[in-house]
Parts: sequence; C-alpha cells; structure tokens
Amino acid sequence: MNLSNDNRPSEKAHSDQKVIVGMSGGVDSSVAALSLLEAGYQVEGLFMKNWEEDDGTEYCTAKEDYADARSVAEHLGIKLHAANFAAEYWDNVFEHFLSEYGAGRTPNPDILCNREIKFRAFLDYAIELGADRIATGHYAQIDHNAQRAALLKGADESKDQSYFLHAVGHKELGLTLFPLGGMLKQDVRAKAAKAGLTTHNKKDSTGICFIGERRFRDFLENYLPAQPGEICTLDGEVLGRHQGLMYHTIGQRQGLGIGGTSSHGASPWYVARKDMTQNRLLVVQGNDHPALFSDALTVGQFYWVAGEAPRFPLICQAKVRYRQAAQACRIEPLASGYRVLFTEPQRAVTPGQSIVLYCENNCLGGGVIEEVETSQELAA
Repeated sequence: MNLSNDNRPSEKAHSDQKVIVGMSGGVDSSVAALSLLEAGYQVEGLFMKNWEEDDGTEYCTAKEDYADARSVAEHLGIKLHAANFAAEYWDNVFEHFLSEYGAGRTPNPDILCNREIKFRAFLDYAIELGADRIATGHYAQIDHNAQRAALLKGADESKDQSYFLHAVGHKELGLTLFPLGGMLKQDVRAKAAKAGLTTHNKKDSTGICFIGERRFRDFLENYLPAQPGEICTLDGEVLGRHQGLMYHTIGQRQGLGIGGTSSHGASPWYVARKDMTQNRLLVVQGNDHPALFSDALTVGQFYWVAGEAPRFPLICQAKVRYRQAAQACRIEPLASGYRVLFTEPQRAVTPGQSIVLYCENNCLGGGVIEEVETSQELAA
C-alpha cells in the first residue's frame, strides 16, 4: 500500500481496498471518511456503542452522536454499520477501571479502550464485514513503510494522540489508517465545512462518554462505596476529612476542603500520596513541595509497539501525562518490571496513570505506573 510517512493517503486510487471507518459522530471521524473517499478507497462507516445508558441521554450522547454519524454517512453516500460493544467494554475496560480506583490508583480507561475495543473488537468486527483495513480520526501517524508498522506523533502537536495509542501493537497498526495524522485541527474543520458536513462545528467530546458532564464523584459512588477518612500532613497532623481516597489524585489542589491555618499559613494544600493501609490522604503545602516531585518510578510491564523490547538500558523521552512535553529518562530492567529514572524531577507522578515512551517522534510503547519514588524519599 502506498502511504506517505505523514499517513495521508496518496492520490493513487485504492478502489480494491475496503476500509471501515470508526465513525463517532464527530468532525474528526467525518473528515477521516471523507479523506479516504477522496483517495479512492471503498469506504464504509461503523458506529460503536460502548456503554448502556440507564439514565436517558442527559449525560451520554450516544443517540445524538449516532444521528450525526448517520447524517454524515448519508451525505457522503456510504453505508453505516452499527455495533454494540458494551459487554466487551464492561468486561475489558470498565471492571479494570473500578478495580484500579478501588485500589487507590488513578487509571486511564481511554488507553485500555483503544487496545481492547477500537483496535481489537472493532478490528475483528470490520474484518468480518470484509474490510481490508480500518481507520479512525485519531491525530497520530503510522509508518507503513517500516518492517513493522510504527506509531508516530501527529503533525498537530496540540492534538497528538499517540499517548493514548501506545498499547496498540504493530500488527493492528498495520491494518489501520489515520487519515488526519498529517493535518491540523483547524484544517480538519475547514475541510468539513467546505464539504458541507453537519459536524464541521460540533464541539469536541471530552472525558469519558459514560461519565459525560455529570460530577465524577456522583458517578463513581454508584459503583464503589465511599470510605471517609482523615486528611493529614506527612507528620500525621489531622487537618480535615475526606469522603474517599478514590475521589482524589496526586497533585490535586481543589476540593480538599482545607484552607490556611494559623499554624501553617495561607499557602494552598496539595495531595502528595494516599495511605491505603490507614485510609488517610496525605497532603503538603506549596506547589513546589519536594514530596510532589519524583526522580524515579517503576512499571510492571511495558507494551512495545514493535512487539518486542529494545536493548537496555534505554535512553529515551517519556510522558507521565497526556498534556506534558516529553522528558529525558533512562530505563533499566528489574528482576520483575522496570525502573525509569528521570534527568529532571517530575511533578505529581500518579500510580495508575501511564508512562509513554518516545524516541523523537516515534512512540515506542508504554506501561502503567506502579510505584513512585519521590525526591524527598531519595534524599533521606
């Protein structure tokens, strides 16, 4: 297949290639389908329902999104399939989501959703429908010219989604197209408007569909029992009460319910760690407190895009959160897992979140953060 490294389909017709596009009802997947049509592919769409709403559509907009996807498909003259992957989502994503929060960690379900649903369940379903490839509206690129398909950052740095795709392997990527990989978001919207797509000015979806705009705490307490406990300083001084460790994350400032005190002054408090044994939330004062910074962390397992681990020690860059510039680090294997050492201390590294590895624009893979070594601990 003739694809340029920026992942935009070439102008050569691909009339013998059937591609099924994951159509969410948003502008990105709409333009992905349009771009593939323009490149000469046989294009069909698939709308995925991944959550069974039990409280109407006030929070989850599946019905509205399906209507938008159908409108775009009709405008483009392509067939739109629909599939319900709610059972797979519950078993392979949501149960893990609940388990991680129950254990005091902060998971990222979007990463697991990509691996288990969009590039497994969807891919399998599309192949059953006779597809040669699948496509999505992700802002990332695939180098199909490499010996094994490689995952690259999207051209639009502000929208690059390779962080969320790091657990997708080269075999799945080899059967995938990202038509928006070389485009800027503003150009995507302009292309949609020019083509008369109804989604051209639709607001981007944020967060997790099954939570929507509702308060995260209200949603989570429907599945996990609240366990109130103490909010303490690192020295054990009690400052207040929390309603459940699951409602808080490392580095959090808002929503603690504690302000300045006569003995501590008016500087804001931040969550430094969670004491699961005693059900205590440990906080420190000041945005730059040493307990908020980490020089190292451990990961139990890395998912490598190439399907195999590189040579160690590995010198590369890493992100410990999506909206972060990649940071220089060194990775060393342990008897069980890996240790990542940063050149510069990193703030608010959070167990349960993912660390994603890069070599320049090439996404190598990533894994879930298990333990964190704070600068304060290493200095002790």
